[in-house]
Amino acid sequence: MKDSVNVNQDWKDKISNHTQLGGIETSVIDNGAGRGTRIAWINTGTGLRFKVVIDRAMDIADAFFNQHSLAWISHGGITYPQPFSDKGIDWLRTFGGGLLTTCGLTHVGGPESDEFGDRGLHGQISNSPAEIVSIIQPDPKRGNLEMSITGIIRETKPFGPSLELRRTISATLGKATIHIHDEVINKSNTPSPHLLLYHFNFGWPLADEGADILWKGKWSPRNGEENAKIFKEGNDFKKCQAPLDEHSGGGEEVVLVDIEADIFGQSVCGISNPKIGLAVTLKFNKDQLPWFANWQHWGKGEYVTGLEPSTHPLTGQAKAREDGTLIFIEPGESRIYELELDVLHDIETIKEFLIDYN
Repeated sequence: MKDSVNVNQDWKDKISNHTQLGGIETSVIDNGAGRGTRIAWINTGTGLRFKVVIDRAMDIADAFFNQHSLAWISHGGITYPQPFSDKGIDWLRTFGGGLLTTCGLTHVGGPESDEFGDRGLHGQISNSPAEIVSIIQPDPKRGNLEMSITGIIRETKPFGPSLELRRTISATLGKATIHIHDEVINKSNTPSPHLLLYHFNFGWPLADEGADILWKGKWSPRNGEENAKIFKEGNDFKKCQAPLDEHSGGGEEVVLVDIEADIFGQSVCGISNPKIGLAVTLKFNKDQLPWFANWQHWGKGEYVTGLEPSTHPLTGQAKAREDGTLIFIEPGESRIYELELDVLHDIETIKEFLIDYN
C-alpha cells in the first residue's frame, strides 16, 4: 500500500472492517520474561507497524517497515515492569532496547546520591505501567484515518514528587509516521525537579555498516576529546561501523550535540541505509528538548546506535541542580513534548532529505 490511503480510494467499497487496512490491536504477552505485560500493535497500513508496551510507560519495542526491523532489541527483550529497579545500574536489567525507551521523569544519567535522595540510572518511568484512558480506531468509511492510544503513567510517592506523564501515540492510515505527544504534569503541592530523555535505539538492518547517521550541530565527546576514539576530528563518525571488539561488554562512545534547528524551531536527525532503501527521520522541538546525544555501541551481537533528544545533558539531577539548569515544574504546571518519526522509502524523498547533510 502506498503512503496515500486518503488519496487512493480503491478500497472504499471493498472492505468490511478497518483492520483490513490497519489499526490498533491490544493483547497480553503470555510467555517468557514479559509474561502478563500489556501491549498494543499499531499498523499504519503502509508497511510500518510497531509495538507499544503499555506496561512499560507506553514505550515502543519492535518496529518494522515491511520485512525490515528498525529497532534494536536487547538480549532480554520485553520484561514485566519492575518499579524498584531504580538503584545503581539495575535499570539495565530491564532495558529491552526497542525503538523508544523513555528516561526520567526526575533523573537522567548515571546513578547518584546526594542530600535529595538516591537515583538510579536513567530514572524510574520506563518501569511504570500506564493507565489507558482512550483507544481511538480509524474509521476509513467515514473519512477518519487517524488512530491513537492515550495513557497516564505516574512517578509518584506520598508528599512528593508526584509527576504524571500523559502520553498519546498516534498514527494515520496511509502514512508511515509515528507521532508522540507527551504532557508532564506536577500533581503534588510542591515544585518537582524534572529531566526527560527519549532513548531511540536503531538496529540492524536499518543500522548497518555504511549506513549514514544524520544530525548537524556543534559537538563534543561526552568523556572528553582525549578519551574519544570514534568522535574525533577527521573520523567519519556519522557512518555506522562494523562490529568492534572494543565495544564488547560496556564499550561505547557518546557525543553531545548542540543540534541545529530550522526557522520553526524544529530539529531533525535520522539514519539512512541505501542498501535497503530506507531512511528514518526524527523531528522534535529544540525549545522543548535542547540537548541531543548520539550513542554508538557497535558490539558483536549488541549492535546499536541511539539518537537521544533530552531536556539536559546526561550528567544527572545533581549536576543540573549545582549548575542552575535543573527544571522545576510548579504544582499544577505542565510541560509539553512533541516528536515525530517518519519512515522514508521513496528514493527521491530520501535524496531530498539527504541534501541537507551533504
